[in-house]
Amino acid sequence: MNWTVKAFEELTTAELYHILHLRAAVFVVEQNCPYQDLDYSDQQALHLMGTIEGELVAYTRLFAPGVKYPGKASIGRVVNAASVRGKGAGRALMEKSIEEVEARFGKGPIKIGAQQYLQRFYTSLGFEQSSDVYLEDGIPHIEMVRP
Repeated sequence: MNWTVKAFEELTTAELYHILHLRAAVFVVEQNCPYQDLDYSDQQALHLMGTIEGELVAYTRLFAPGVKYPGKASIGRVVNAASVRGKGAGRALMEKSIEEVEARFGKGPIKIGAQQYLQRFYTSLGFEQSSDVYLEDGIPHIEMVRP
């Protein structure tokens, strides 16, 4: 997997199109969840893109401490293409996301809003549940923090 991190202003129109396509394919179509993905937070994020042979297959948004949560960095819009699931891409994506957050913003707490069914996965990466279950766009979520 080849990794690239860019600020919003650095993204090419083709890269932005591929990001939005992947997010819509998974979050809207696969999960059958119509929601407003474009939330004006992309402009404040760093965009971590994982490609294989030029195809975007893994992606996250990375936020500096205080942008999404007071005193905490954040990782969001964690998504993998169906073609790479079950092959370790999710773990590689999150490990790279954590590495980039720490390299760019320093070591400190990282907060995520996780789909509840992925709790065990995120716990294996050092995240701890920090909220009760809540519904976001009809899908059970929990907040988690990696101290």
